[in-house]
Amino acid sequence: MTKSMAWLQANAPGFNHLAKDEQAAITDFALLWSLFESRVLNTQGNVKAICDAVEAWQNAGMLDADAFDAELAYFRQRYYANGAFTYHFDHLHFRNPDREALVRAVIDRSDNDACSRVAAVLIIVFRYRNNLFHGVKWQYKLQGQLGNFSAANDVLMKVLERHGALADG
Repeated sequence: MTKSMAWLQANAPGFNHLAKDEQAAITDFALLWSLFESRVLNTQGNVKAICDAVEAWQNAGMLDADAFDAELAYFRQRYYANGAFTYHFDHLHFRNPDREALVRAVIDRSDNDACSRVAAVLIIVFRYRNNLFHGVKWQYKLQGQLGNFSAANDVLMKVLERHGALADG
């Protein structure tokens, strides 16, 4: 165990109650997001940069929206049930520039366009990023986040493999 992990377990509220896989998913997310923001968003971590990247992939014929079907299914199940948005959706804490209407339309299936689906998945991952890095997730003591961060990590790895120019060093 690293010194930092030991400190978190001893001092961060609720962290010592998380399973090892929960801790790992959250720490992996921080590294994957950082690499994604660097390699895919050119250090511009915002919704506009995400949507611009998705549009560029579409224009280049490289979007592959179906690759994110499993994660989109997870998000739809989490955020929409019985014809209504779940209480979890409000906990994404959308801000004005975050294109909440687009995400809602994809989650409730009223917009099934390939670009919209990929953008919505990445915007949800972006909201996880903001909620983690700005402290909102600590209000819940990071509990109940394994599925969220596992799905987010899968999304980030898929995008990085396809569009991250990892071979360039």
